Amino acid sequence: MSDLLITILLIVAVIAIVYYLVKNLTVLIINAILGLTVLILINYFHVMQWIGKPDLGYSLATIIISAIGGLPGVGILVLLDIFGITI
Repeated sequence: MSDLLITILLIVAVIAIVYYLVKNLTVLIINAILGLTVLILINYFHVMQWIGKPDLGYSLATIIISAIGGLPGVGILVLLDIFGITI
């Protein structure tokens, strides 16, 4: 009887962990898509040139920061570019 109870508890724990990971994974994917979209829009509309700075560009580092960081990552890239630090 105790083996059955332990098995049921393990199954419930695995289901809870998988649900938590899938829920967080979708949030991370949506944030990455939004970050890359904002990066593309900033470069397409030349937003950085409105304040007298060059566009951010599409280097490997910029794309990785935008994909992993999402919208805050793009914000950090914009602030770094405003202060003259290029990546």
